[in-house]
Amino acid sequence: MDAEGPPTLCDLCLAQVCQSLSSLCSMRADGSMSLIWAPVFPQETADQLLNHMAAKEILNDTTVGIFRSCKELRLRRASIQSCPLSAEAFRLALCPHRLLELDASWVSGGLTGADIVSGLASNPECRSSLQRLSLSGLRLDWESLEANGGIHVGFSSLRGLRMLNLANTDLNDAALEDICNLPHLETLDISCSAISKLTALLECKNTLRSLIAHRQRHLDMSPAQLLFVFSQLHALKHLDFSEDHFSVDDSDGRDGDETVRQLLEGSPQVLPSLVSLDISGRKRISEAAIRSFVESRSGLVFLGLLATGVSSCDFFSTQKSLKVTGEADENQVCEALRRYRDRECFIREALVHLYSLTTDTDKPQPDVLKVQKNCLLALCSDYILQEVPFDKYLAAMLVINWLSSHEDPTLQRMAVAVISILVAKLSTEEMAQFSKDIFIMKQLLAIVQQKAMVGVVDSTLKFALSALWNLTDEMPVAARNFIECRGLELYEEVLESYYTEPSIQQKVLGLLNNIAEVEELQADLMEEDILEHILSLLQDSQVDVGVRYFAGGILAHLASRPDAWTLENELRSTVLKQLHDSIMTWTHLEREMVSYRSFHPFCPLLQTCQPAGVQLWAVWAIHLVCTQNTSHYSSMLEKEGLTELLKALAAHPSTHSDIKGLSDSVLSMVEQHQIHAGAFNNQTAPQRS
Repeated sequence: MDAEGPPTLCDLCLAQVCQSLSSLCSMRADGSMSLIWAPVFPQETADQLLNHMAAKEILNDTTVGIFRSCKELRLRRASIQSCPLSAEAFRLALCPHRLLELDASWVSGGLTGADIVSGLASNPECRSSLQRLSLSGLRLDWESLEANGGIHVGFSSLRGLRMLNLANTDLNDAALEDICNLPHLETLDISCSAISKLTALLECKNTLRSLIAHRQRHLDMSPAQLLFVFSQLHALKHLDFSEDHFSVDDSDGRDGDETVRQLLEGSPQVLPSLVSLDISGRKRISEAAIRSFVESRSGLVFLGLLATGVSSCDFFSTQKSLKVTGEADENQVCEALRRYRDRECFIREALVHLYSLTTDTDKPQPDVLKVQKNCLLALCSDYILQEVPFDKYLAAMLVINWLSSHEDPTLQRMAVAVISILVAKLSTEEMAQFSKDIFIMKQLLAIVQQKAMVGVVDSTLKFALSALWNLTDEMPVAARNFIECRGLELYEEVLESYYTEPSIQQKVLGLLNNIAEVEELQADLMEEDILEHILSLLQDSQVDVGVRYFAGGILAHLASRPDAWTLENELRSTVLKQLHDSIMTWTHLEREMVSYRSFHPFCPLLQTCQPAGVQLWAVWAIHLVCTQNTSHYSSMLEKEGLTELLKALAAHPSTHSDIKGLSDSVLSMVEQHQIHAGAFNNQTAPQRS
């Protein structure tokens, strides 16, 4: 159930139809689907089915075939936004319907604007019935249609059109002239197009009520010419002449800025009936001009002023009915976030100001919370987290601080997921700084405790455990903070209560490995109960190898320092024997289970004076990661001097044969990597003539 309530019965039924299409349909010879049997759907339900299929990303050349049955599935308001459809599938499935509205924004699959217009115009009913058409993000591509023998049928053939969205297309002056011959055109969006002249708009000056002309980078008209066109649009109530100020230098957009200045400072007889004006991103606007413009147009209810520098004008405090996008206060910023969802330049600007305005606030703000939820959703993208360059340290700090004041389970899960990945991406220096903050440790441990108290196994718990594991990796300060926050006691409980959950146990034992690597903290792990529990995990052949691996790591580190061992010597002897016996039964793991920042913690374990069980665990671990990522770890072994330790271990007369065999195998991998790397460098090196 979402915040708006449970899904309707109709939605549930349509969802079931979408899931069952393959069993409800037969296949035509051309590979498209056809319903085996269908009643006559209520007209609105047919529209909803199409919209559901598009939203679930299952609408394509195959599935759209069910809408060729025009009698049973009568479409009127169709949305195929972002769907992969070919021109032929569109023509056969959608063009026969008596459509009132069509949203074909950002469709893929080779479908062009020209294909859509010519297809719709081939249906005499559509020529008069279609009132709203959105082709945003498409290539119109009339040339290809004509080259393939098609007839150039312009927008003016769709005589019923009242709303036309051609934003982000290759719309040109000739096509605009054709469009402006439409007898009923009321709303036109030509944002980010290739238009150089707006003079054609004079042809529809008595019908055009809304003009959206954001980011008109190719306009070639003087301010006087532009202002004349605007002044003749007698029916215009909504004008958007905003600009993307991020991608415009001082020389670009100057005529547009001057046009806006003259409009604001000019006669109130120009666009006297204007209800909304958006000039966000425009430069050289004065507060006095804004005041004069608003005062002379009593019907104005919206003014877009984001990134203009004048949204903080005191005059707005007296205009209670006027909505403004800007950066002066939270109301203006939130209005910008609501209105500019499809404009990256403005959303980015608004989010920066929202952060500045809400950093120190302590009152609940539902609207702001929804913006923050969207930010977390964006950050949760694998591509953004893994590929996009941004300040990951700052982002991690912002998310952890935000987490402290929000308990919504969905938001908590997303926040913890983001933190767990960001922490692993920090540099050593950033990680050292991040790990010093004991508040971060308390926040993450509180989430683990909250989940462990009810015994739940979910992604939030797993992400929190991963974050703690990464946070303590070769970070003694963080490991000390973990102990001081009573993390050991909590983790002992988690180990016992989640005995059948290897994914949980691995993360718990992985962190305890990090603590065991720090010599001054090993004494905190010298408790008989917890060590015997870890030993039982090592010995149990029914336990996942990944769990036994980390259990072995803890025991190997603790047993490697006999002088620091404070428990019974008999227990240490048992640990050393079981390490060797257990490791020799482990099967090789194909999946990547662990990654290491460095091999420095392994150096003490690889000394020739160490017991065989300790040496074997260290060499087995190195062998594991080297087989999974030979290039990365071979270079690390060389750089950190571990190849010399392995050579010494393999050559020492008292080294166990099992350890010698694994050591030789690792050294062989390193040698092969060096040979391949050398050969590659020789091939790619410039040749002398």
